[in-house]
Amino acid sequence: MGKYFGTDGFRGEANINLTVEHAYKVGRYIGWYFNQKSSSRAKIVIGKDTRRSSYMFENALVAGLTASGADAYMLYVTTTPSVAYVVRTEQFDCGIMISASHNPYYDNGIKLINAKGHKMEAEVENEIEAYIDGEIHEIPFATKKEIGRAKDYAAGRNHYIGYLISTATRSFKGVKVGLDCSNGSSFAIAENVFKALGAETHVINNEPDGTNINTNCGSTHIEILQGYVKENHLDVGFAYDGDADRCIAVDENGQVVDGDLILYVCGQYLKKHGDLNNNTVVTTVMSNLGLYKAFDAAGIAYEKTAVGDKYVNENMVKNGHALGGEQSGHIIFSKFATTGDGILTSIKIMEAMIEQKQSLAQLAEPVEIFPQILENVRVYDKAVAQADEDVQKAVKEVEAELGDEGRILVRESGTEPLVRVMVEARSHEICREKVDKVVKVLREKGHVIK
Repeated sequence: MGKYFGTDGFRGEANINLTVEHAYKVGRYIGWYFNQKSSSRAKIVIGKDTRRSSYMFENALVAGLTASGADAYMLYVTTTPSVAYVVRTEQFDCGIMISASHNPYYDNGIKLINAKGHKMEAEVENEIEAYIDGEIHEIPFATKKEIGRAKDYAAGRNHYIGYLISTATRSFKGVKVGLDCSNGSSFAIAENVFKALGAETHVINNEPDGTNINTNCGSTHIEILQGYVKENHLDVGFAYDGDADRCIAVDENGQVVDGDLILYVCGQYLKKHGDLNNNTVVTTVMSNLGLYKAFDAAGIAYEKTAVGDKYVNENMVKNGHALGGEQSGHIIFSKFATTGDGILTSIKIMEAMIEQKQSLAQLAEPVEIFPQILENVRVYDKAVAQADEDVQKAVKEVEAELGDEGRILVRESGTEPLVRVMVEARSHEICREKVDKVVKVLREKGHVIK
């Protein structure tokens, strides 16, 4: 990870550690960089989520891009996967998504997407960082006819909606579906897709006001959708995060079907139809032990990566795998997309249900999820806290105590000043005990922000 760009772009609190000056400079460098690489004027497509600050950053990016001589095409409020789709299918040089995903409304981020629809190469991000810090020569301004233009490209979002609809193999007629749009990017897309496919569609949290994105709604507050599905006797529910690259499902009984269970349901389905390339699903180190035991029983192989859909995607591209994802709901279907796509994931879950004539609860039943506790500990310095000898000693002691009946994982957040302490074991009581043991040491050593 760089100074500004982490596992999911340049992220921070709006106008605190991610400012309009930062956005302007990102635009300036990106516009100049791709103009040098293009035989004609560079074309950059921009999307944003519903945060109040997204409009401000959009304007700053457009100013930077056009000042460097690139044309900026604006999708306006849309999802991260839609930007990736438009970039790779409509010959853009680069895509930019303005979003902090599942973070609170006052945070924001700048995600860069390359011409193939994947996350931008680290070397380009490093060059942008050097430019922001004044370590690279000043970039010339475009003048006269060379100044770029800003263009309305809302049509690109409609192309993406049409594509999503085309990926469905069956009508959704007769299925009662609940959608929690998180007051975010999916509010203008998800309902249209499900209605077009014939589902009886019930939508909540689809009235964004700039400050209510992810607030007591969406994939990070799944209890809202759980209650809604049960109260309205729906067949299934899907909750998205702020930029709709994640999906967490709720079955007909109101039980949560997270990314791990989705990987099992879809992995099994793809295997039955001969579409699970290499008979392998790509997971991260955060996936539950229960998922791996279920994969073993089903004869499905798996690979583990570092946390972040960036690393999942890299593994999938390198090895030609069809399915991968995270417990958090970033699911990638490589045949259809280059990024996690919450709406696409919900379509594929619907396909598995309808084709196999089973409910989501029935499809997920073979997986026995181990109890898990994940505690996010806010610290002064992630690296120092993680490297502390006493902290490492406590982690090793917990590993020995758990043996084969559980596991502990302590890692740094890629986007926030957090150390994440996760324990899986046969009971919640054991999980709690072991997490507390490590967190206690972090506190005693003065790493935790009070």
